[in-house]
Amino acid sequence: MPQKSKYSDSQFDAIMHDFIVTLEKHQVNRDLSLMVLGNLITNIFHQQVNENQREQMAEQFTQVLLKSINGK
Repeated sequence: MPQKSKYSDSQFDAIMHDFIVTLEKHQVNRDLSLMVLGNLITNIFHQQVNENQREQMAEQFTQVLLKSINGK
């Protein structure tokens, strides 16, 4: 069952588009793209998640990512 997001599709699509355009603008390859996204995620965790919740949230994020790439 698809999950309902509290964010609008148009907001999500606009932000996603901006990320893709930026990566294409700089002609980054897969490895650099993943490094940048990994550092961005780390920064979000450090800036917006309480220290005592980071590990649990990172594990949840990892599980969602794995499900997403495995098509589940």
